[in-house]
Amino acid sequence: MAIGYHVLTGIVMILVISGELVPGKGTCQGDIQGLMRECAVYVQRPGPKVNPSAACCKVVKRSDIHCACGRITASVQKMIDMDKVVHVTAFCGKPLAHGTKCGSKSITS
Repeated sequence: MAIGYHVLTGIVMILVISGELVPGKGTCQGDIQGLMRECAVYVQRPGPKVNPSAACCKVVKRSDIHCACGRITASVQKMIDMDKVVHVTAFCGKPLAHGTKCGSKSITS
């Protein structure tokens, strides 16, 4: 069951970030498939907040995270933990700027 959930999470996130589930929006730049393959485990619900792998950080650094944040819908937020998203981007050296909105989360610090 857990493996099926991970696959579903990855598929939904790829579709959202690529713009397929958000009408009227284009695609985000970067390695979206790599982002999902390498980083999904670090942002999904449930589970503890853990530091991402070097492979995840490599993909984060070459992806348009701000664009991806604009694609996160309420249904996707049921599967990912926005605090973990913030942690992963910061840990990887690409923190979300103060005032950025990522899904429904506004970055305040």
